[in-house]
Amino acid sequence: MSSNNKHIILKTNNLSIGYKTKKEENCIAANINLSIEKGKFVAIMGKNGIGKSTLLRTLSKVQKPLKGTVTINNKKLSSYTNLELSTTLSLVLTERLPLSQLTVFELVALGRQPYTNWVDKLTKEHLKKILWAIEQTEITHLKEKRFHELSDGQLQRVLIARALAQDTEIIILDEPTAHLDIHHTFKVFSLLKKLVETTGKTIIISTHEVNIALQLADEFILLTENKLHSGTSKELIEKNAFDELFPKELISFNKTLEQFVIKKK
Repeated sequence: MSSNNKHIILKTNNLSIGYKTKKEENCIAANINLSIEKGKFVAIMGKNGIGKSTLLRTLSKVQKPLKGTVTINNKKLSSYTNLELSTTLSLVLTERLPLSQLTVFELVALGRQPYTNWVDKLTKEHLKKILWAIEQTEITHLKEKRFHELSDGQLQRVLIARALAQDTEIIILDEPTAHLDIHHTFKVFSLLKKLVETTGKTIIISTHEVNIALQLADEFILLTENKLHSGTSKELIEKNAFDELFPKELISFNKTLEQFVIKKK
């Protein structure tokens, strides 16, 4: 995933992820070495419990690594202040939002908090960014609605708009289509692909929608029981890496179709 001539925006060095308590350390994955190029759409794939969300939380400083380092733009993640990081990286999680009377416009406007003054006054420049984010995600018709009135698909687009309004180089999304039907899942993936192409932002997602990701993502990080693989679909197909993603007796990877298929009994 790296090249000497390319702008590597996010890098890990011998990273180990997991959880630490006073009594023990639970390492989920170790020796993770990644180089993610600026302006790429990257999909993290793997079965439930393999560590996708833990990796994303570690890359976004939500939790500390067990070992190793993460760097963004050649600066160690651990040395970023919360304010610095909030203008560099935005995060879209799967957790449900607390109930409130916020409108869609107000929710998207929260993305400007890292830049507003202490009275949260929105300048013309802030409003321009908010309206741009709303337009990019095609939710202009929803901006006066209360966010609790939205469908899951609509709300996901609003949360992406909030991340866009935050105007960071990197956007990280944890299972952005977890509660969506196939129609809205494809719309979200298509939106993310379009945003990468039109804005030059780096978007990293975790997903179980492997076949859609294979069609639209630029590069992949595969978490398996024994190894982490990274690269383009072509590179991973050549290494047979996709064969390790799921139990072979249930699902196989078809190299010709470049898709996962269910094995017939």
